[in-house]
Amino acid sequence: MYKPNERPDSGAELHWITRGRCRDGDPDRLFVRGAAQRKAAALCRHCPVLMQCGAYALDNRVEFGIWGGMTERQRRALLEAHPRVRWSDLFARPSRAR
Repeated sequence: MYKPNERPDSGAELHWITRGRCRDGDPDRLFVRGAAQRKAAALCRHCPVLMQCGAYALDNRVEFGIWGGMTERQRRALLEAHPRVRWSDLFARPSRAR
């Protein structure tokens, strides 16, 4: 079972970072406040590592910035609603056709 105080990716490889759409440019553009967060999150659309980035931020309780196309508020809401989820495991599961 995942424990919220664990740092699951602290020693894991983060090779996915080099493939993110945000790898070029000013990183400060992802650490904005208010309505500017929506514009910043738009950069994440169609990013090849969207899921890995979001899972990393959620599993490691990253508080600030846009990660995986999610604002700080969106991540906080997910973590409050599902405090014991290990997001990297959840996102790695094959999706089910509905």
